[in-house]
Amino acid sequence: MSVESNRLGQETSPYLLQHQHNPVHWQAWTAETLALAKQTGKPILLSSGYAACHWCHVMAHESFEDPDIAALMNESFINVKVDREERPDVDYLYQQALMMMGQRGGWPLTMFLTPEGQPFWGGTYFPPFAQGGRSGFAEVLKTIAELWRTRANAIEHNVAELSAGLASLSETTPGEPVSPDLVESICAQLEQRLDHVNGGFGAAPKFPQATSLDFLWRAWKRTGRDSLRQAVVLTLDHISQGGVYDHLGGGFARYSTDNRWLVPHFEKMLYDNAQLIELLTEVWQDERRELYRLRVTETIEWMTREMRAPGGGFASSLDADSDGEEGKFYSWSQTEIRDALGARAPVFERAYGVSREGNWEHGKSVLNRLGSIELLDEEAEAALARDRAALFLKRERRVRPGCDDKVLADWNGLTIAAIAKAACVFERRDWLDIAIEAFDFVKSAMTTDDGRLLHSWRCGRARHMAVLDDYGAMCRAALALYEATGAPSYLECGRRWVEHMEHHYRDRNGGYFYAANDADTLIARVKIAEDSALPSGNGMMLQVLAQLYYLTGESVYRERAEANAKDFAGTIRERVLGFSSLLNGVEMLREALQIVVIGETGAADTAALKRVIYGVSRPGRVLSIIAPGAALPRANPAFGKTLLGDRATAYVCRGMVCSLPIVEPDALAAALREM
Repeated sequence: MSVESNRLGQETSPYLLQHQHNPVHWQAWTAETLALAKQTGKPILLSSGYAACHWCHVMAHESFEDPDIAALMNESFINVKVDREERPDVDYLYQQALMMMGQRGGWPLTMFLTPEGQPFWGGTYFPPFAQGGRSGFAEVLKTIAELWRTRANAIEHNVAELSAGLASLSETTPGEPVSPDLVESICAQLEQRLDHVNGGFGAAPKFPQATSLDFLWRAWKRTGRDSLRQAVVLTLDHISQGGVYDHLGGGFARYSTDNRWLVPHFEKMLYDNAQLIELLTEVWQDERRELYRLRVTETIEWMTREMRAPGGGFASSLDADSDGEEGKFYSWSQTEIRDALGARAPVFERAYGVSREGNWEHGKSVLNRLGSIELLDEEAEAALARDRAALFLKRERRVRPGCDDKVLADWNGLTIAAIAKAACVFERRDWLDIAIEAFDFVKSAMTTDDGRLLHSWRCGRARHMAVLDDYGAMCRAALALYEATGAPSYLECGRRWVEHMEHHYRDRNGGYFYAANDADTLIARVKIAEDSALPSGNGMMLQVLAQLYYLTGESVYRERAEANAKDFAGTIRERVLGFSSLLNGVEMLREALQIVVIGETGAADTAALKRVIYGVSRPGRVLSIIAPGAALPRANPAFGKTLLGDRATAYVCRGMVCSLPIVEPDALAAALREM
């Protein structure tokens, strides 16, 4: 095997392993690969994607498996494959570079770099030969190779401009604290982008955007403006009953290709489902819609059935394709439905939008309940459940979509927090055990000897230094489990991770970097304040720091949180939208609702008060459950308060003002509504 031969067989990423037999001389993104590029003087062709990406598969089959195109790549380039989920720090940089060129980002990402890793040109998917106004990949390769040989000045100009642009991503724009008026103005602008017919934001393709929906829900709880509540409920109803939800197996697809949430892009991502579980649980606390309880239950069941990796962590995604065809696993013809259900078929077809013509490709239908959002009566729903079970068993005999079974710390952190919250709200100890097992896995199998998190694990190998999102999500998970169990070990674990983050990610000029200060092979360190499909690391950390301040009373956490809020205040004013996680943290820090329950763990009266608290949606509230005689932090407004008689006692506090001691569940419910 030559030094340039395909080395992806040594990797753990399922995406990289998909390409190990390509005739392309692929390398992984490592210091050794960059050194090879410098040694040969060849430019780097960087291709970034992920295992569940449909168009990544298409480009692989059309171009990377083609010997003639592979020969062009091998002759003129050092070819590097990146799993964007395994190396989000690398992918983010070059996605930003592509957008600085005036192009839309996406996957597969195709970027051309100097041997030092500096970008100078790129795109996303290229067909093998020119078609539909798109340049052909073979011609692109020849053009870039010729440009590299003959137009060094033009390349140097691009490199200089893009390098300056990437360097600016490390800057922050501080400002005065974000005011409540500005938060409400941003909320109003976000509301204007709502689709008031089908829910969600904008036109197709439509993504769930759970962080934005969470922001609107919190605004409704803060302001009482019912249009905000209606927007969130409308969206969750359509997502939950649309084809974007897997009505047979549970779980949500990544996005809808249409305005109605009817036809999904069929890949299922762990992070989407985690965020939707948490949001559906939050909204259920007020709305009590049976639909939301079912979707939470079914989605957690799907996660535990299909997405758990050895040791208890959660796998990353399921592919959009199976047997070489997008959506083949999930779609149905009318004939297939009738063969499976017999006389019951017409009833099922009416309920789930199945027709002879189909609502998708090749006469196939994507199952959905958009024709009638509301659930039917109990007997009718029970009959449909039996039909779904029969179809599920039949579907299990199909070729399954591929599973990307690597475990990512940030996605697992989101999942652990969501399941822990749902376990408390729906009183499911079995769910809490699942969350605890996943947390223990990340803490043990994905941590270095000195306690630092690693980003990715697969096949017994943990790899790649954590990014900021890993710490933000796992700290949230630790605090969720601390609330759910009362075990101090979770609080202490979160505090330790925060200190690692302060040492390795904090910029003295403001904000937290995405990558650690000892991360290698990166041409720039960036700060990310805007949410993407995931909440931003800086937004999550602001919330974590605020919560730690309220839980411990230690002013250092408040000071750090206030600094982080100020560091990005100017950025928020400039760009306005996309900062829901940061703004939620700002509101939490400003004046969180603090609830203290003093009572014996496991006692009936303590459980009765907790049941009331978990039965009311109060996003951003901080709950402390302490044993009788245990001390609260001096900064806590309930410091020094005790049991009323010998009964479990609750105090509800806003700012430094607390309610009178509450022992009756009904009185606690009234206090939570009033404060």
